[in-house]
Amino acid sequence: MWRTMRMKLGGTGGGRRWLSSRSDWGKGKRIAAVWGNGDYGRLGLGSLGSQWKPAPLRSSAFGDQSLEAIACGGAHTLFLTGSGRLYATGLNDFGQLGVGDSHDLTYTCKPLEVTGIGKEIVRISAGYYHSCAITEDGELYMWGKNSNGQLGLGKRAAGLISVPTKVECLAGITINTAALGSEHSVAVTDGGESLSWGGGSGRLGHGHESGILGILRSTSEYTPRLIKKLEGIKVKEVAAGLLQSACIDDNGSVFMFGERTVDKLWSGKGNNATTPSMISKLPCSKEVACGGYHTCVLTSGGELYSWGSNENGCLGIGTTDVFHHPERVQGPFLKSPVVKVSCGWKHTAAISEGNIYTWGWGGSLGTFSEDGHSSGGQLGHGTDVDCIKPAMVTFGQNVKALQISCGFNHTGAILEYT
Repeated sequence: MWRTMRMKLGGTGGGRRWLSSRSDWGKGKRIAAVWGNGDYGRLGLGSLGSQWKPAPLRSSAFGDQSLEAIACGGAHTLFLTGSGRLYATGLNDFGQLGVGDSHDLTYTCKPLEVTGIGKEIVRISAGYYHSCAITEDGELYMWGKNSNGQLGLGKRAAGLISVPTKVECLAGITINTAALGSEHSVAVTDGGESLSWGGGSGRLGHGHESGILGILRSTSEYTPRLIKKLEGIKVKEVAAGLLQSACIDDNGSVFMFGERTVDKLWSGKGNNATTPSMISKLPCSKEVACGGYHTCVLTSGGELYSWGSNENGCLGIGTTDVFHHPERVQGPFLKSPVVKVSCGWKHTAAISEGNIYTWGWGGSLGTFSEDGHSSGGQLGHGTDVDCIKPAMVTFGQNVKALQISCGFNHTGAILEYT
């Protein structure tokens, strides 16, 4: 899901004081907490400083509205309020914030409201350089980088779209959910049909197709295309990563497709890498998350499984060995079920019994390490040290986690005061 980019390290903030006693953050109030690399203002805290521990975003940043969802992308973050309004912060070099050209800004350190959709928004998703929103009536709006058709707006659309734009070719089709990867997008209709578009035929699930004289056709799709191998299968959930995509049907079966997934993970099925293949060694599943080179699945019984590349311990299984087949993540999850999971480039986060656990790349000795500096604390443990097993993230008192989202090297959560 993630592409390497150069970071300008902005500090090592240790986290903000939790104000759980404030009346405007009373019982039932939902807020956002963020941590990790703060470059380009992706944390929305008003500075470029990194946060080694969770920092709460003040409700005043969103007009004192309660928050419903958060989506962390490459270097930007989206926030959805309980009233269906959308805010964005962070890098805007490809218009991924959706705030238009009039602002003439390459990044912002504070959340800005995204306007122009005109309807209540119910779902959001952030890819590396692009973003999307789904309205209450199932319309899909997209914006950001469009170099490989990842916005689904057609081949004649510009390579950069800086305002939310309706995907007109889906008129009359109700979209339930969508997931954005590095340069591709996947969505599910209310009838369970799965669609994909953008760059990379493998991660789109359409297979390699030859054109005239057997020459390989373009691997990009510029408008949403039905994934034919999943026809007749009612899909409920989708996920998109760097090179892979995944989905879960209404029976709890998991399907994966991507250039580097199938031939590595299921020996002998390399030819099926570009079309969906079912993973048979998993219990009934309800949620899937794709990261840089790893994947996590949450079963209906609250068990968490992971597999793929295990750089920096992002699988959470106590080693850094690569696992080609699903391996159960144990530790605290043997006693308490997992309810949410999210994958970043090389780190992972999960929610169990209202608590957040993170593991994987902490920031030190990472891709962007230079002269001993760190990329930034995305695990939220107060250090930048890698963690190969799930470790709890400490928050203020009287809060429980409802949602978690991992970006490239930052993390965000929706918390509720109890």
